Amino acid sequence: MASFNLLHSSSNAAEIEAQIARLGVVLGIDWDDPLQVRALAREALHHSKEALAQYEQHHDDYRQKAKIDLFGLAHLMMQIMKDSADEGIHTHGGNAWKSFSRALMHEMDDA
Repeated sequence: MASFNLLHSSSNAAEIEAQIARLGVVLGIDWDDPLQVRALAREALHHSKEALAQYEQHHDDYRQKAKIDLFGLAHLMMQIMKDSADEGIHTHGGNAWKSFSRALMHEMDDA
């Protein structure tokens, strides 16, 4: 349980949230635009391998790198929320976290 609390502390959620927000700036994401965030979530769930392959071919594309990093954080974010919920703990971040996680959950439900 101690490792769970360390891994899923509020400060870690805040760090992930800050990085998601920074990557959103790089990518021009408006976290208050549900259609844009939903499209990003769809891409994260269904096209992350293609994004990685494109980055490997064009390794100087900072936007593609930002997208890959964001997709990795999305996976981590969702795992943290699942693990904390399994322990009866509610872990979340700020606006970008909530907007992205909500869109990811909707996309997973629709899949």
